[in-house]
Amino acid sequence: MRSLKDTYGRTFKILRVSLLSKCNFGCTYCTLGNETMKVANANEGTGMLEFQELVQLIKRLHQVLDLKTIRLTGGEPLLYGQLVDLIKELYGMGIPEIKLTTNGFLLARMAGSLKQAGLQSVNVSLDAMDEDVFLLMTRRRNLHQVLAGIDSAIDEGLKVKINTVIMRGINHHQLIPLLNYAFEKNIVIRFLELMGMGHLHGRSDGYLFTQQEMLEEISRQFSYNSIPRKPTATAGYWQTTAGQVFGIIANESEPFCSDCNRLRLDSNGNIYGCLSSNEPVALKKEDDDRALEWQLMKALGQKQPLKFSGSTLSMLQIGG
Repeated sequence: MRSLKDTYGRTFKILRVSLLSKCNFGCTYCTLGNETMKVANANEGTGMLEFQELVQLIKRLHQVLDLKTIRLTGGEPLLYGQLVDLIKELYGMGIPEIKLTTNGFLLARMAGSLKQAGLQSVNVSLDAMDEDVFLLMTRRRNLHQVLAGIDSAIDEGLKVKINTVIMRGINHHQLIPLLNYAFEKNIVIRFLELMGMGHLHGRSDGYLFTQQEMLEEISRQFSYNSIPRKPTATAGYWQTTAGQVFGIIANESEPFCSDCNRLRLDSNGNIYGCLSSNEPVALKKEDDDRALEWQLMKALGQKQPLKFSGSTLSMLQIGG
């Protein structure tokens, strides 16, 4: 199979799979709060891929792209009824890294079965250590349930990272408490600059708390040095003088488009080469290898050359 590359030398090696577009949170950077939030185990009438269709589509993509990583997202992937079975299927394909991003609300009761199925690492979204701020950010109570999920994942031997979206005026003052929590648990936390997606497209600047502002805030409590960025990484990393590591995904301040190797697959069988694109590229069961390659090249052509420009697509549809 010939190598699929664009004029910048980029290809796809990481596949992010949005399993469903439902969530049990209503995070303010993702939704307006009036979308239906419910468990979505059934796919009747929704256009969602059947389980075996999804498995076969991922298998075909792996055969063409020789994927290195699968990341399962949503919506909220822990609401997907056949998640454990899917992880077993992916593990059987020989894909080296199987990862998951979750809000962590159901993680405490599922961490063990996910680990046994073949999951290796989990990124947990955690936007506050204060219950009231947590409610403002997520429109959900019971912060302790997310923290219990993190503890369970650590106890099961999963590699855990925390992802925190920082919004000026809402949770930027939670940066140090979150950092202290991650350091106490000896896990890496990554702070994200706000992305202009969905309802925030074109109006995110007022909430943007930049990488430089984050570093200035952290420098009041810690001394640190930067770590060289790894190729294709979304985050820059820093290490404190005590050896603790934190990261920042500076989508606005320091874009990482130039060597991005991510492909996104939604629950309806559409692929997206870039979060800046609103145009789905549909994959069909009847596509032969040549047609599949053509669709992948079309998705590759969606990648921005230098900087993410935002999209009206919601993260609820396409995942982080």
